[in-house]
Amino acid sequence: MAVIEETLASLVERFNRHAAQNPAVKTELAGLVRSIAIHFSDGGDFLVDLKDGNLGGLRTGNSTRTDLTIRTDTATFLGLINKEIGPMKALVTRKLQIEGTLEDKLLFRKLL
Repeated sequence: MAVIEETLASLVERFNRHAAQNPAVKTELAGLVRSIAIHFSDGGDFLVDLKDGNLGGLRTGNSTRTDLTIRTDTATFLGLINKEIGPMKALVTRKLQIEGTLEDKLLFRKLL
């Protein structure tokens, strides 16, 4: 589980660097406040917050009150990160599930 937490922390840092270097991303996400839960079916739950174009507050735990919930398993998650599996294939095969409004689901694409 430590590998997943380190990977998530790295993704948060990478996204924040990308947003800082690309004003269009920051502008597009300005004013958005979202809570995001990542649930791993083989163990582990994480929460992160998106506020004004920055991700922060990565922590373990779960919450029933999130705007966007991502459900997957560790192997699929690592496959997505390493580009060994595409998000559409993971969604179609039900190895990746995203729960939230359509706007929030589209937001997920920006976070990758």
